[in-house]
Amino acid sequence: MKNHAQLSQEFNANEPRVNWHDETLWWVRQKRDKAANTLPEWEQLREAASSIKYHTLSNLNDYLQQFEANAEQNGVTVHWAADAKEHNEIVHRILAAEGVNRIVKSKSMLTEECHLNPYLAEKGIDVIDTDLGERIVQLADEPPSHIVLPCIHKKKEEIGELFHEHLGTAKGEADPQVLTAAARVHLREKFLTRRAAITGVNFAIAETGEFVVCTNEGNADMGAHLADVHIACMGIEKLIPQRRHLSIYLRLLARSATGQPVTTYSSHFRRPRAGQQMHIVLVDNGRSTQLGREEFRNSLKCIRCGACMNTCPVYRRSGGHSYHTAIAGPIGAILAPNLDMKQYADLPFASTLCGSCSNVCPVKIDIHDQLYKWRQVLMKDGQGGAAKGLSMKAMNFTLSSPGVYRTAGKAGRWFLRNVPFVVNNPLNPWYKQRDMPEAPKQSFGEWYQQNRKK
Repeated sequence: MKNHAQLSQEFNANEPRVNWHDETLWWVRQKRDKAANTLPEWEQLREAASSIKYHTLSNLNDYLQQFEANAEQNGVTVHWAADAKEHNEIVHRILAAEGVNRIVKSKSMLTEECHLNPYLAEKGIDVIDTDLGERIVQLADEPPSHIVLPCIHKKKEEIGELFHEHLGTAKGEADPQVLTAAARVHLREKFLTRRAAITGVNFAIAETGEFVVCTNEGNADMGAHLADVHIACMGIEKLIPQRRHLSIYLRLLARSATGQPVTTYSSHFRRPRAGQQMHIVLVDNGRSTQLGREEFRNSLKCIRCGACMNTCPVYRRSGGHSYHTAIAGPIGAILAPNLDMKQYADLPFASTLCGSCSNVCPVKIDIHDQLYKWRQVLMKDGQGGAAKGLSMKAMNFTLSSPGVYRTAGKAGRWFLRNVPFVVNNPLNPWYKQRDMPEAPKQSFGEWYQQNRKK
């Protein structure tokens, strides 16, 4: 499997696309800033949201049991899944019991994390993603590249070609209004003919046993309201204690994600309608392990707004697929190594550690600190690679020995001045993307000795 650096190199082969991707996400980041600045109490909201999540995670066992009891009292069937395999088996068992072989699904990154679509396809069940962005990447046979903007890496002309191939729109048609209308007709038929619908969960309320799904297209509502069976798939960290806490997160979520005051639809699901089945699958899949990692448990506060991706200079210029995990970007680089330290050992290094992700996080997750801590864990565990381990040891020896440091500095400046091809060659990863700097005539230490320390 290719790592982040290799996949980024492929994305960077098309420089105009990289620039367009970068500028598009930065535009979303600017919208977030403007929306946040309209609320004088923005920082208080962030602090409250962070504190409530911290309290919930500290008492997660109690709140999960409270939620289960209230949900069952409301007529909802609650299932527990220890991992992705069990989650997929539960969903399949529910569908098989009802003889369902065609379903609609509304935006759920948890089902992406569990690879539910390919699992159900192997069982002969047809899954149609109904979020427009997710339907587009599904037609392209790709995973989402962003948790809020799944096809942000595609231009409208490329979407037009996909729709021409799969939905029969005119060749060369790239008008967003025409394409949206075609998608509307296409998806309406799916909503009307599927007997089962799967949705994600943005927030679940322990006090009432209800859950909330936020969308801008109303696709979750269409699927859930028309289906005989509604299955909601939820990570166990999505809980909040009381309904009165919900407004804090709703005010933060959309503003952080897209700069909107609130998502167009924030739909509450509490009990099934007459004749309908409602199931909720509570999924652990490594979350308990992350909860037990004291340095990384704050990552479970995440409300999946994507703000850290929109602001990250590495994500903007490497694309979401370079992270090779369901949740890309800085927060994904913290969550993924918890699932598989070896497979995702490259991701915590895909960051400049500039701290911009932590600055915009609506629940105050210390993202760049956790990325730095993951690097230390991975190196100690031997997952960083032999070359990186040796170079770090060499750097440690050099930086902790003033004499060696001064000698290495002089040698480096001499090579850059007299035989620059030794470092200015394609074997040097730094040189691949930029020119090496001109060597200074003297080090800062030498300059200081001459000019200040007299």
